[in-house]
Amino acid sequence: ESRWPYLFGAIAVPSLIQIVILPFLPESPRYLLLEKHNTSEAEKAFQRFLGKDDVSREIEEVLAESRVQRNTKLVSVLQLLRTRAVRWQVVTVVVTMGCYQLCGLNAV
Repeated sequence: ESRWPYLFGAIAVPSLIQIVILPFLPESPRYLLLEKHNTSEAEKAFQRFLGKDDVSREIEEVLAESRVQRNTKLVSVLQLLRTRAVRWQVVTVVVTMGCYQLCGLNAV
């Protein structure tokens, strides 16, 4: 019992290591491009991650994916259940997750 404070204090070591390393980690190219709208920094980040000079294709892919996501409409759960093509997939996932909750696996 006398060693419990040391156990709780051990959490501080990984936290301090993460705080020291964090400034040296690069930003995500996707975040720089889509959230900060900084194309030049995103290009530098892609070049650093991929190790090649021409990353224009990757930048175009990220921009195209962003356009597709913006044009995607959201549907409600009722609309999913009314759609015959995905109804059984939704029911299967719901039943599986319900069984996980009821079987006590989370407690283990």
